[in-house]
Amino acid sequence: MLKVAYFPGCSLSSTAKEYDISTRLVCEDLEIDLVEIPDWICCGATTAHITSELTAAALPAKSLVWAEKQGLNITSPCSACFSRLKMAHLHIEKDPKLKKEVEEVIGEKYNGKTEVMHLTRILIEQYGIENIKAKIKKELKGLKIACYYGCLMTRPAEVCVNDRVENPMLMDNLVKALGAEPVKWYYKTECCGAGFSLTKTEIARKLSGDILKEAKDCGADLVMVACPLCHSNLDARQPEIAKLIKTELNIPVLYFTQVLGLALGYNSMDLMLNKHFINPKPLLKAKGIL
Repeated sequence: MLKVAYFPGCSLSSTAKEYDISTRLVCEDLEIDLVEIPDWICCGATTAHITSELTAAALPAKSLVWAEKQGLNITSPCSACFSRLKMAHLHIEKDPKLKKEVEEVIGEKYNGKTEVMHLTRILIEQYGIENIKAKIKKELKGLKIACYYGCLMTRPAEVCVNDRVENPMLMDNLVKALGAEPVKWYYKTECCGAGFSLTKTEIARKLSGDILKEAKDCGADLVMVACPLCHSNLDARQPEIAKLIKTELNIPVLYFTQVLGLALGYNSMDLMLNKHFINPKPLLKAKGIL
């Protein structure tokens, strides 16, 4: 059994609970043992790194040290948490002064032996596409999906170590394995404006609107994401965005673990599909998936 330390993070414990639930369901089904880090603390997203380098490194370091003691790599489905954990690891490794300060703050030695991996990499590179295919109970035929990676899964390149920075394919390959069609589109790594969601809402609306319109124009039935911040902008703000751009959108936005869960045979209640602002159930019923 594949075993990995699990950092759920703040969003998956609150507003993005459906992401956490679907992650745990699919990993249990695939016999991936997610060992939740006890007493994990906020990773510092999205403000710690612009206020204090030490705080930004020390917050993730506590969880990294715990995983290291267990001899486990660490994963987080949330792209923001993943980015902060990986960034802290790299900064501590490169800066002896920062490393010493972090060790003083957390009261423990930091050896940096734990690898930080996004859950998509755990599934595709460690568990394996063929093993996923063997578990599929319902192919998602006829479903066209726009895989949206956003900023933090691919940038900066040295942090994310993705397959391709400008045109990543991890989620696209997963979609193909599930029997669905990943659409070719040009906004898969564009920013949705998540950082401006509350402070400069008009910017978030504009950027998210461009993404949604492109997905619709390219024939996507739904947008698949891996970040709670991206999901919030593309799903919760979609009705106001549609009014702003004077275009009917109505494009469901699902987490990649929910899409995988559908292929594994879970129903809408299991995956908390009722929690989304744009109801995906009519589409999925029309496609014969629900």
